[in-house]
Amino acid sequence: MDVTPSTAAFEQSTGMGPVRIDPNFSAQGLPLLVESSDPGVSLAGWAAQNQPLIESSFDRHGAILFRGFDVRTVEEFEIAAGSIAKELYGGYGDLPRAGASEKIYASTPYPADQRILFHCESSHLNSWPLRIAFFCMQAAETGGETPIFDCREVCRHMSPALLDRFRKRGLMYIRNFGEGLDVSWQKFFHTEDRQVVEEKCRQENLEWDWKPSGGLRVRHRTEAVRKHPKTGEEVFFNQLQLHHLACLDPEVRKSLLSIFAPEDLPRSVCYGDGTTIQDEVMDELSDLFESISVEFPWRNGDLLAADNMLAAHARNTFTGPRRIVVAMGEMIDAPRRA
Repeated sequence: MDVTPSTAAFEQSTGMGPVRIDPNFSAQGLPLLVESSDPGVSLAGWAAQNQPLIESSFDRHGAILFRGFDVRTVEEFEIAAGSIAKELYGGYGDLPRAGASEKIYASTPYPADQRILFHCESSHLNSWPLRIAFFCMQAAETGGETPIFDCREVCRHMSPALLDRFRKRGLMYIRNFGEGLDVSWQKFFHTEDRQVVEEKCRQENLEWDWKPSGGLRVRHRTEAVRKHPKTGEEVFFNQLQLHHLACLDPEVRKSLLSIFAPEDLPRSVCYGDGTTIQDEVMDELSDLFESISVEFPWRNGDLLAADNMLAAHARNTFTGPRRIVVAMGEMIDAPRRA
């Protein structure tokens, strides 16, 4: 059943002026566009009055693009994000903070001439945000889009045999801290004490090894495919592209392998039983991701909110200054894999 109301009914239901909805913003059905032609309309106020509509839109579309609302600063974004993604999270170790807030992050500091590949935030960990929001404070001169795709569509279009393999075997993520190409374990775990790190690893069901160089290797076995906690639908929920060597630029791949032994790569992934995920599998998945993905040019003031289990995201290359800040909320703890 289509839960999206007509534009006229939507405008009447908000009672807050010229706000319209466009379920046909993209051919793939996401994101849903919610746009105000009056820049004085408060997004936080609108969201507070329209929670059922927001929740049903997340379930159907996976992501919502809010455009034209009165959001300009990090502080205003935090208020708006808090009205969309309840219980904003302030304990994320992979991203720097944006401004004074403990719950708003700068986007990943990654070279502008390299693409950040598709992933669901923190899907390689034991807890992750159900909601994630991106706010465009300054759009790039060119590029810099944040492509997204529906994780349900991956399960629907992947070959049944491969999907079943991912269901049964799961994944093992391997991360090496302290080698100069990633955050240090001290920064990630917010401590200099190895015993504190080991206790956190035990709590998170991580295997760990201290390396002679002073670095740290951690291994985490988890699922590749999960059921969404609200809709019950199967989703391809992971960070395969970010961790698999086959997804790197050939020159970068060659360079890394000239520096590191395979087991010492900053990040890598295999099936949960330790067997290799073949390059051709990653090629098949990458082609599928591109075929179902959607991207749009950022406008200053845009706020893209996504269900992190229904919509994976990436980042295109760009030129010129670009500033996107991020909020996450509604954390979920995963059951441990047997």
